[in-house]
Amino acid sequence: MDKLVIIPTYNEKENVKSILDAVFELEGNFHVLIVDDGSPDGTADIVRNLQLVYPGRLYLEERKGKLGLGTAYIHGFKWALERGYGFIFEMDADFSHNPNDLIRLYNACKYDGADVTVGSRYVKGGGFINWPANRILLSKGGSLYTRLITWLPVKDPTAGFICYKAEVLEAINFDSIAFVGYAFQIEMKFAAWKLGFKIKEVPIVFQDRTEGQSKMNKGIVKEGILGVLNLRWQSLFKNYRRKVRTKPAAG
Repeated sequence: MDKLVIIPTYNEKENVKSILDAVFELEGNFHVLIVDDGSPDGTADIVRNLQLVYPGRLYLEERKGKLGLGTAYIHGFKWALERGYGFIFEMDADFSHNPNDLIRLYNACKYDGADVTVGSRYVKGGGFINWPANRILLSKGGSLYTRLITWLPVKDPTAGFICYKAEVLEAINFDSIAFVGYAFQIEMKFAAWKLGFKIKEVPIVFQDRTEGQSKMNKGIVKEGILGVLNLRWQSLFKNYRRKVRTKPAAG
């Protein structure tokens, strides 16, 4: 029991069974935690039924209301660390991330010396399938802008397909992570980098969803633009390292 895939969901009834079946078909005994933000379409009910099919491997955490991508992942990170998982993954429910690539992300952390592996669209071998040209332009521009402002040495800083070693998440003070939307992805990588962890990018081909609706909106874009500036400014003062409580000396 060392690999947990965290998948946040909101109205993913068209995708959730298929994505879970695909993950559980992989070799390596992956476990999955679904963090559902009160989907009104019955996503959580589908997951509950599948827990009977995948006992001991599929878990569900339900939250009331749409509380944001970042808080869903942090909820999942804490859940995973409490249960002793060694490798914790972020992945979307809509097949924009190919579940088969989970093994490549894991191997890069397990065997190639990385502390964080990023499924990257912008390294050699990476790319897109069926993504609108305007979205590609927005993504590439956002990535370049982020790197220029933050100096973060990651070519795909907004990527959301990631593997973390547990010690990375144990080191980060989650209370210091300010963003809840897609800028959360940038800040988590930035925090890991600032704490000295090694980040490796693994090429992936990103495919636009074929079922359900995209969660992208103007607010997410605005958070990304203003958030990166704020992130750079706050980094001059912020310490991302979690404080370890020391036990009082016996006496």
